[in-house]
Amino acid sequence: MQSTLTTPDGGAAVQVPVMVAADLQDCLLMAAHDLHRLEGLLDHATDNLLARFGEANAVLTDARVDGCAELLALRTALRSAVTELQFHDMATQLITHTSRVLQASAFRLAAQVMGGEEGEDAAPTEGMAPDRPNPVAQREMAAGSVELF
Repeated sequence: MQSTLTTPDGGAAVQVPVMVAADLQDCLLMAAHDLHRLEGLLDHATDNLLARFGEANAVLTDARVDGCAELLALRTALRSAVTELQFHDMATQLITHTSRVLQASAFRLAAQVMGGEEGEDAAPTEGMAPDRPNPVAQREMAAGSVELF
């Protein structure tokens, strides 16, 4: 059995076997699930890193070792490392964005190819896909400025 996908303006676009569309939908949803698991792993690793940085900073703030130039340099390096963890935030935003795109595509594909049950309202797919193509985008930056997330 084949189904015809249509373009947003209602024109016919592609003949797709239903099983191919179902397999594609499954792949899209599996990819979204894997991205969700990746996000959890990143969160766990980041939490552990922050805890370790906190432990190291606590050792370095001991009054007996305070004032040593090497320790001040190490403390500065640790602060910089914590700042670098902002990339976790960017990665998480990208994962969430990509998961939403994949899920919206899977649902739209299912709605187009398989349709709904008789007497059943179609699942709303409007608004599922993100509004922006990239959730972490630098619009404009002047020399010497810092963009915070």
